[in-house]
Amino acid sequence: MRITINVDETVNETSLLLTCKELTPEVEKLLSTIRIIDKQLTAKKGDSIHLLDLSQIYYIEALERTTFIYTASDVYESELKLYELEAQLSQYNFIRVSKNTICSLLKIKSLKAEVDRKIKITMENGYQIIASRMYADELRKKLGVKK
Repeated sequence: MRITINVDETVNETSLLLTCKELTPEVEKLLSTIRIIDKQLTAKKGDSIHLLDLSQIYYIEALERTTFIYTASDVYESELKLYELEAQLSQYNFIRVSKNTICSLLKIKSLKAEVDRKIKITMENGYQIIASRMYADELRKKLGVKK
């Protein structure tokens, strides 16, 4: 891959042009990583509302009608339902891994095959979540991992 940066002081807005022979999974991952830079979610912690950069989020979980957002060291609540967040975040390297969990592909440290075709996902901060059988194949596909 060749990278060229053109600094032009007359330009008002930064733009990025990506030229490729075909849209490969690597190119899609690069695009998703670039898009994530300017995207934020609002979430509550106690009485205060926080703006979270998507790059801070490890995974999102729905438990008992409440949606929780997990970062490296904190847990926040979202007003949105899991399916709403999934629709918003699918283009930013987030993937559903179970009925109640979405995780960031960029924060996955390792995968371990479990019984019944489930996958234990270890995140960069040590959190562990389980990808159910229903979503395991799509997770492997997105990460380029063979069975």
